[in-house]
Amino acid sequence: MAWRSSGSSSAELISNMMRHGLVNSPRVAEAMKKVDRANYVIDPTYAYEDSPQPIGYDATISAPHMHAHATENLLPLLKPGAKVLDIGSGSGYLCAVFHHLVGPTGRVVGLEHIPELVDWSVQNLDRDGLGAAIKGAQIIMVAGDGRQGFPREAPYDAIHVGAAAPRLPKALVDQLASPGRMFIPIGTLSQSIYQVDKDEHGNVTQKELFGVMEDLRN
Repeated sequence: MAWRSSGSSSAELISNMMRHGLVNSPRVAEAMKKVDRANYVIDPTYAYEDSPQPIGYDATISAPHMHAHATENLLPLLKPGAKVLDIGSGSGYLCAVFHHLVGPTGRVVGLEHIPELVDWSVQNLDRDGLGAAIKGAQIIMVAGDGRQGFPREAPYDAIHVGAAAPRLPKALVDQLASPGRMFIPIGTLSQSIYQVDKDEHGNVTQKELFGVMEDLRN
């Protein structure tokens, strides 16, 4: 069904995804329509296909339906003013989506271990009309080890992890707010997406959502 959702623009792509049940939340659809995927891929010819695309350095931008799954899972925590950590932020696409959901009073931190992608993501966000958000520190793009998170801006209401970890990193759980939620692929040869919740008392639970094969880097 995913391949049938492709379009000739971001708006058409997302509208087709909604028609096929790949996007269910109007809030998520509105935020994704505000982000032009052509600004976050190497070859804009394939920007509006519902498929992963290479972004260099052996990294990919995930298929739009995967971004929709992640965003809808985290949506209860993506309220105006929320703070979000996007690990494996790649080209910056999902950081832009998160920014449109948490608004100017929120903050999105993109953490990527490849410095060249960090620099490129800043250019992409600026090209997509979010230069002021970067200058105002509403969006912060940094290079670093995703397994360690970014404690300087913690705690985070929501954490999205794009590349699989062999096990749940304690540092990321520690950086979750109470309440908070993490969307993370875990595993080595076989990977599954997990939802990790921390309640208002600091109790942590995790739930397996579905198996996955692709790299979820943004």
